Amino acid sequence: MGSRMAIRFAAIGLAHGHIFDMTRRLQEAGAELVACWDDDPVNLAAFARAYPAAETVRTTSALLEDRTIDLIVSAAIHNERAALGMRAMHHDKDFLCTKPGFTTLEQLAEVRRVQAVTGRRYIVYFGERFGNPATVRASELVHTGAIGRVVHMDGFGPHRLFGRVERPAWVFQRERYGGILNDLASHQIDQFLHFTGSQRAEIVAATVANHHHPHFPNFEDYGELLLRSDTATGFIRVDWLSPAGLNTWGDVRLFLLGTQGYIEVRKTWDVQGRAGADHLFWVDSDGERYLAAAATPLPFMRDFLADLRQRTEIAVTQAHVFQVAELALRAQTHAQRLTHA
Repeated sequence: MGSRMAIRFAAIGLAHGHIFDMTRRLQEAGAELVACWDDDPVNLAAFARAYPAAETVRTTSALLEDRTIDLIVSAAIHNERAALGMRAMHHDKDFLCTKPGFTTLEQLAEVRRVQAVTGRRYIVYFGERFGNPATVRASELVHTGAIGRVVHMDGFGPHRLFGRVERPAWVFQRERYGGILNDLASHQIDQFLHFTGSQRAEIVAATVANHHHPHFPNFEDYGELLLRSDTATGFIRVDWLSPAGLNTWGDVRLFLLGTQGYIEVRKTWDVQGRAGADHLFWVDSDGERYLAAAATPLPFMRDFLADLRQRTEIAVTQAHVFQVAELALRAQTHAQRLTHA
């Protein structure tokens, strides 16, 4: 990185739409987009239309060899992210990808090894916390003691499968997307560790099912898990069953129970009819409060870029990223699968 202050990055692996949000937020925080690449020309063309200043002619190997690029950002197909991240670290670059960062425990073990050897960062962007104003506001309240110590969390991450975005074939292939708990529930596992202040936890029970999409036999449209740390418990439910009549892609909720109060976050919309997203409800000994949290600043990308320059861990620690991934992968690996007669 030398004496340069601006982080220069390339976007490689453009299979998921989260790459657009991560790129936009990185640029807003002061990073410079240099180039993009995807082996699929459709993905590459779509990204180039959104970011026409990005160079599109150099392939992955050439971009990794460019010593003026500090960071690789990726939303590749899920099972391809770990290999790309390791290549980036071996080329003395940090790596940021959307969730999930891994699809097998073996990938996680190898990335841990390479990260320890190279000292580079392999960070997963948990957008439901890092990119959600109401969740950031809840974090601010919790860390000022507004509801005491958090002893339980419920997190719900429903999604709509069809009708809003096109789903490519790999989304329905278990070995490529990694399973519903490893994918969607990684958001809630991240939040459980964060809000309860837990560095480690264990999976108590996990269940997956394909309730409504038998024509995709390797797909899972429902998952749930129980987890426990030394100081708190949690329940997580994720699914691909959001009804067509819902006016957003999923009614995502977060419930935090503290020793002196509780918080509910309605992240994407309010079932009672309040406009927009990012609704927060807070109850303590002084009464009930409603906070419209959409204007809450999002510090993650600013802090992340500062971490890359200074080699600090303010935005998120590497240990936290790996622990979230391990819990999600273990839940997925050991989950009981419901069957239908």
